[in-house]
Parts: sequence; C-alpha cells; structure tokens
Amino acid sequence: MSAQLRVVAVVVAHERRELLLACLRALAASKRPVDLVVVVDNASHDGSADAAVALAHELELPVDVIRLVRNTGGAGGFAAGLARAVAGHAADRVWLMDDDTVPRPTALGELLAVDERYQWLGGARPAVTASRVVWTDGRDHPMNTPRPRPLARRADQRLAARAGAVPVRSASFVSMLVDASAVRRHGLPVADYFLWNDDFEYSTRLLRHGVGLYVPTSVVEHRTRTFGATDADPGERFRWEVRNKLWMFTRSGSLAWWEKVVYGGSSARRWVRTFRRSQAPEVLWAAARAGVREALRPPRTTAQVLSGLGPVSEQAAGLEAGTWR
Repeated sequence: MSAQLRVVAVVVAHERRELLLACLRALAASKRPVDLVVVVDNASHDGSADAAVALAHELELPVDVIRLVRNTGGAGGFAAGLARAVAGHAADRVWLMDDDTVPRPTALGELLAVDERYQWLGGARPAVTASRVVWTDGRDHPMNTPRPRPLARRADQRLAARAGAVPVRSASFVSMLVDASAVRRHGLPVADYFLWNDDFEYSTRLLRHGVGLYVPTSVVEHRTRTFGATDADPGERFRWEVRNKLWMFTRSGSLAWWEKVVYGGSSARRWVRTFRRSQAPEVLWAAARAGVREALRPPRTTAQVLSGLGPVSEQAAGLEAGTWR
C-alpha cells in the first residue's frame, strides 16, 4: 500500500542555505523516494531558494519552491507547505521537517511501513507518525521527544508495539508524517504562533481523537547548533513561548481540561528552570510581560496571516474553510 501513496515532503527554510541543501541531498537519497518536495523559503536573503532549485535539478529531485515575500516563521511556513502539498499536489501523506533536518535513507520507508502494518493489524489510520530525532553525535535530541499518550489502553499499546511503534500524544515538526485526510478534517497549523509550540498545538489537535505513533526505527538527524531542550535560555524569544502557550491553554481545543492542567504545570516548571539558568533574567521578564500582553488578543486566522502570498494563500484559506476535498 505504501508504494501507492503519494508522499510530499515539506521543508521550511530561512537563511540556512547549506543546511537546506544537506536536507535536500538526504531526501534525494531516501530509499523510498518522495514524490515531491515542497520547499517553503521564508524570505531568505542568502540565495536559499535558487540554490534549492539548482540542486534539485542536479539530483533529479522533483521540487516546488514557494518563495514567500515575508518571513512567516516556522508556523506560517508549515501551514503554507501543508496547504500546497494537500490542496495543490494531492498528497496522501505529508512529511514535515525543518531545513536543519537530515533524514537517514530508511526514515520515510520505516514511517510508511509502520503506518501500513498498524492498519493491517486492525488499527485506525494514523493521523501522525513521528521519527526518532537524534543530534549530530547520535544522542536522542531532547528538543524533539514525542510525548507518550497518557492513559493509553493496554490494547492500544500492544497493537502499536506489534506494529513497531509507541502511542504518542504529540510530536515535533522535525520529521512528522501527517495523513492528508487529517489535515482536511482539522485544518492547518496556527500561523500566528510564528515560532515555538506550533507543532505542539497542531499535533495535539490532530491526536486528541486520532492515532499518533512514534517509530524508533525511523531516524533523522536534527542539526541544531547546540544540544539541549526547550528550557535553554531563549532571551527575547521567550515572548513567543509565553504567548503561544497561553493561547494554546486558553483558546485551543487541542487538549482536554485535565491535559491543560498537566502540561500547564510542566510548562511552569520549565519556565522556572529557564529563569534559574538565565544570564539575563531581566530580559526574560520583559519578554514574558510582552507575551502575556499579546496573549490577551486571539491569534489571527491562518488565512489572515498568509494572505497576499499568491496561490498558497488561496489554498490555505480553502483548507481552513473546508472547501478542498
């Protein structure tokens, strides 16, 4: 079945030309080829888009480069890429990744094999399958660890184990394979998040009533500059962490009330660690106050954020309105 599925990879890029090219080379080396790569260039000034086109031609890798005239952040980039993949390219599955992601040759094949095996064993079609993410030295990357599904039934755990997976409640945009029908049903990521927590909100939205599987045999490398989790000192960007978490806990239906209590407590503990480790806590306090102020208004719709960007704007608006089928 997996050989018949149309798989479109979406790579979101911004000012990291060499990392983007490494990602594309890895995609070209995939043992299960992708049918198309959508590169979303977030208004880079380093020649990323042209370099991607040239390399794809050299590698004979089918590519569609979306050149955004303004930087919409990771959240906007993934929303635009998903819209183009589903509404523009009729994808069955969409493989999401940042430009600093380097998948191993078997990564996609393992995701699809577990997807197929899980259904063959009697499970529902997974909305999300997620890879094991390692850093450059092979250690599991703490920034991209999927959250296990709490209170998962033993039968569901056994079924996932037989398929070679673990049930999860959330996953990272660093190698997340998404079922296109789930995108049509639940919409796109909230583009107004810009950075941080967009994948947490989106994956938990897809998986509140859907199946999510972590596939440890599917491995990708996340080439971040440093090894660390999300409680590393973010400086002024802490504003987005605070704003987006508050938006998620107060305005999103992705979590049940008790999950908001659990994950809210976890976030509060992480913020405490962030302040304790910070060399400039006054910067974090200013960013936190800004995040709280911004969270008082609701996020704009993804269609609003992506307006004026050409055909992808229409595709995003159509998916949000439920008109693309």
